[in-house]
Amino acid sequence: MPANYTYVPDLLKEARIPETGCLSRTLHNDDELRILIYGFATGEELADHFSPTAAVLHFLEGEAEVTINGDQMSAKAGTLIHMSPNLSHGIIARTPLIMVQTLLKLTRVAMDNADMT
Repeated sequence: MPANYTYVPDLLKEARIPETGCLSRTLHNDDELRILIYGFATGEELADHFSPTAAVLHFLEGEAEVTINGDQMSAKAGTLIHMSPNLSHGIIARTPLIMVQTLLKLTRVAMDNADMT
């Protein structure tokens, strides 16, 4: 019987910060949510984009500048950001950076269903 949970004993060991660029790895993916861990080299950018689902960003290590719908804010280890669906957002790593992103797929399903009524 498959497990109904995902256990990650040390998130920092799951991430790799490259010398250049950004690396991501999926830690969990099912019908309800997707959890990814990112490693960013200093100066790397995830350009402004939109997500059709709600998302949570949890910064584990390093410092970044985050832009959400034009609002700029700083993020560091311990910062948590929740975003509703369809918000423009981008990230610039100011130092080597590790971040976990959780995409809440059910918000997209609920929104899709609401559009049908």
